[in-house]
Amino acid sequence: MKTRMLALVTVVIVFSAVVIVGCRDTSDVKKKVGTSEIKKVLEQGARASGKGDFDLAISCFSEAIRLNPKHAPAYCLRGLSYAQKGEPDKAIADYTEAIRLNPKDAEAYFGRGMSYDSKGELDKAIADYTETIRLDPNDASAYSCRGVSYAQKNEYDKAIADYTEAIRLNPKDAAAYQYRGRSYVRKGEEERARADFSEAIRLDPKHAAAYFARGLSYAQNGEPDKAIADYTEAIRLNPKDAQAYVGRGTSYAANRDYDKAIADCTEAIRLDPKDASAYKIRGVSYEEKGKKGNARADFAEAERLGWREK
Repeated sequence: MKTRMLALVTVVIVFSAVVIVGCRDTSDVKKKVGTSEIKKVLEQGARASGKGDFDLAISCFSEAIRLNPKHAPAYCLRGLSYAQKGEPDKAIADYTEAIRLNPKDAEAYFGRGMSYDSKGELDKAIADYTETIRLDPNDASAYSCRGVSYAQKNEYDKAIADYTEAIRLNPKDAAAYQYRGRSYVRKGEEERARADFSEAIRLDPKHAAAYFARGLSYAQNGEPDKAIADYTEAIRLNPKDAQAYVGRGTSYAANRDYDKAIADCTEAIRLDPKDASAYKIRGVSYEEKGKKGNARADFAEAERLGWREK
């Protein structure tokens, strides 16, 4: 969704007026933008947001609101900056005001839905994504995000239906394939899942999450060599992914290559010292190598961190 967020702060100069593309209501530009002073602070806010300076962006959008309290796009953009800063409640308040001022602003519903999602308020998120889709039936991102919310509620059939529609609207959306693949995994449809992960990788060869997910699917299907290859690529693309090291370590252990398993789990623990599964797999590998003391220590730490045998 990063591209979507960047679009929200794109500023286009048309006839010396500013149109905030992400908030969609681009009619009657001069009326919407108002004075040249508003234009100036909106441009400053957009530049600050693009550089990741969200405090400055918020300050600029707040000034725009002070100059014109009915400027819906300024609320929408400030809401986005609050969301990117990790303040979802403030973001929701701004998106809600943007919606009050312009009830047909699909982008404000979408942004509020994402903020609700970040708070775990999935039903509210789904309601906002649904309204986004009603206002803009061709919004692939809204379908994809609603699918993610459904998946978090374990409603995998609904999630798959939404991902499928997102793919129909945007066949080059690698993330939608990856998400749909994960829902297929949850339904036990491994072949469909791997097909989706492979398509995600074809569309985006740098999609680390798709390599990880396909590697996990191969591992669960008893194909450790293929799993290792995918985990290795996931690690190359994202060297800080502790779970990819745990996955590859588990597959190395399945191949009885315990030294490599121990090395991978040790790196996973360095990246995430609270990963119980890394201690468990390393403990198993130590045990297989006859290092009983090391194994006992790792098993104890895994249990302390919450590991439970399934």
